[in-house]
Amino acid sequence: MCHEDIYKAFQESPHWLVQTDKKYNHVKDACESCHGPGSKHVESMSAADIRQPAKLPAAQTDHICLACHLNQPTRAGRLTSSHVKNQVSCTACHSIHKQPGKLPEPGGAPSFARGPNGLVPRNAVETNRLCASCHPNIWASFQRPYHHRLPEGAMSCVDCHNPHGSFLPHLIQTTEANEPGCFRCHGDLRGPFPYQHPPVQLEGCMACHMPHGSENPRMLTRHVVYLVCLECHANIAAPVPAGAPSGPGTIGTVPPAFHDLRSPRFQNCNICHQKIHGSYVNRDFLR
Repeated sequence: MCHEDIYKAFQESPHWLVQTDKKYNHVKDACESCHGPGSKHVESMSAADIRQPAKLPAAQTDHICLACHLNQPTRAGRLTSSHVKNQVSCTACHSIHKQPGKLPEPGGAPSFARGPNGLVPRNAVETNRLCASCHPNIWASFQRPYHHRLPEGAMSCVDCHNPHGSFLPHLIQTTEANEPGCFRCHGDLRGPFPYQHPPVQLEGCMACHMPHGSENPRMLTRHVVYLVCLECHANIAAPVPAGAPSGPGTIGTVPPAFHDLRSPRFQNCNICHQKIHGSYVNRDFLR
């Protein structure tokens, strides 16, 4: 009677199942399932006498939502996610009452129960805008010359991150066998390879690449390839047969190193070592 616009929008919401499906144990008291008993609120007509999840501490708001959503796969790890640790509640991202609706007629008043995004943004542009409202420093990374195509609207933050929680650091999405979500798009680099490049397995893609954006081609952490390689491979000794005297190093700036980095031909390691993510045939990752 008092919240007619919210009630009509709620009928078009996925949450309407709470009102109709017996498995939720809230049939015909859907509003009270989130807002608590409403009898005192009806008598006093005061907002102070009704539970407002959006105004509660984040832990209490999450407790209300997780009463129904706890065992869903997309919420795996929610209780240990960085969003929870930083007191970001479900209602910070989800507009529970706002549902997609048509724009108001000319001269007509818009309904606050309707919005352009509904319960959650569904397109990449709006999703990125929502995430950037709390992560402006990360969004600034995508303005660099080499970046994933989020500013162009071809991707969204949730393609790589699970905002509800993940068992990997930085809320990283997982793909087959709980591998980082990078392989969902870059499956040709996934393997398994007989000859693995250890950083790919131990540190992941971020050992060499800046995932959000970089000033360097291929989103590398350094401006030239050999500087990335030298972070692990500086002055590594050559394999020496048993009983033989120690030989010279294979990488370095001082002769007689085999890879004399003063020569331009040794300053692009992946000219020879092309299969740097892993190889099926060569332990040196050669072509």
